Amino acid sequence: MDYRIIQKEAFKVIGKVAKVSTKDEGHHRSISEFWDQCNANGTSEKICSIDNSKKMLGISMEFEADKEQFSYMIAIEDVNHSIVTGFDTRVIPAANWAVFTSVGPMPDAIVNVFSRIYQEWFPTTGFEQANSTILEVYPPGNPSAQDYTCEVWVPIVKKKSTNICLRKIYLYRKGEHKNCTLLFLQKVFFS
Repeated sequence: MDYRIIQKEAFKVIGKVAKVSTKDEGHHRSISEFWDQCNANGTSEKICSIDNSKKMLGISMEFEADKEQFSYMIAIEDVNHSIVTGFDTRVIPAANWAVFTSVGPMPDAIVNVFSRIYQEWFPTTGFEQANSTILEVYPPGNPSAQDYTCEVWVPIVKKKSTNICLRKIYLYRKGEHKNCTLLFLQKVFFS
């Protein structure tokens, strides 16, 4: 998979938020319906007009595993720090991002990219997902077109190396490393 890694400082976004359930993979349908609703009632157009933005954002955030839900926001980057009633604001934390390109009609193309990121890319790289917001970046264009291009931004951190841990386990088993305790092993592998 082609990707690039960028670093971006924290930034503010403004738009509309909906709670989305992760039960039975229902989030794909709920997100598509939320986009359809915002496009049909003019909300998307109003969001873009706040800051004359050309790019819309789909933002997955505020994950609540215990409630099996998260917040999804249709937004723009608020570069002018607008104060507009009727819209939600959030600050997206600074992060290193792996950026992937999606080509094809929405939502199928972007769902496919997400699948490939988690099934192909993460297992074969030295990165793992950071505990943070996930972005979809939508430029102007026809999202139903075969050549529509957008991006998926996933926050990343380097995977923790296990080489040192494996060496200490080896030495511990040979009796050559007296300070390697079960507590160390638990901290390394289960924290």
